Amino acid sequence: MLHVVATGPLATVQDTGRPGHAGIGVPRSGAADRAAHDLANRLVGNLPGAATVEVTAGGLRLRAGRTVLVAVTGARAPVTVAGRAAPANAPVTVPDGAELALATPTSGLRTYLAVRGGVDVPPVLGSRSTDLLSGLGPPVLRAGDTLAIGTDAGEEPVVDVAPVAAPADRPVLRVLPGPRRDWLAAEAWTRLTTQPWTVSADSDRVGLRLTGPRLERACDDELPSEGLVTGAVQVPPDGAPVLFLADHPVTGGYPVLAVVVTADLPAVAQLRPGDEVRFRG
Repeated sequence: MLHVVATGPLATVQDTGRPGHAGIGVPRSGAADRAAHDLANRLVGNLPGAATVEVTAGGLRLRAGRTVLVAVTGARAPVTVAGRAAPANAPVTVPDGAELALATPTSGLRTYLAVRGGVDVPPVLGSRSTDLLSGLGPPVLRAGDTLAIGTDAGEEPVVDVAPVAAPADRPVLRVLPGPRRDWLAAEAWTRLTTQPWTVSADSDRVGLRLTGPRLERACDDELPSEGLVTGAVQVPPDGAPVLFLADHPVTGGYPVLAVVVTADLPAVAQLRPGDEVRFRG
């Protein structure tokens, strides 16, 4: 067992999500930074479907109920085990009764903690992910919770440490034209791809609200609700774009100007309020 001592601002259980249910109104959800989640599982030798703990802005403290092997990836949050510094992006042994703690990240937003065997909570529609929008999956972690360790372990890990590049201070996200680019004024695409944007404090796992130049509409008609994907850049009537993340709704009624390419979504998941970001078409 892993005993939750503190959670910080937000800690949830996440895996690769529940794909294939959009037709009944259920989003995929899952780890916001899939690359970091997958790396954490590989470092402890877990099977790809194992669940991890996604920690937003640090502050997680866990006490081990037995000796466990863990790995911490994603946002660069200082790690301690029994009060001593421990490496990130590497397998780490936590002795029985010892406490693992994550401080506030020095860069990035979301940190992932994998334990060998995976976090074992009851799956919902084939996934252990917490979906903050739909309410599906396990509840948000709270102090006093106990997490069981599962059996999703594969071969013993053989990597001492994974080389992970530092995140960019001002990431440039590649975008493709969205299905309703023609509903925006001709200069909207140019503004999106040439001007800097700032992540608003009104952002979460559902999406990032961006502040910058206003993106004007070319068509004021009502748009029927259409399907949405992770990475979609939707433009509501106020002209301030919303970049959707893992817990986005499955449909939306505002035009989608652009879509961030899948390979750049991990960088999106690590953006913090106040961070500057640019788009490149």
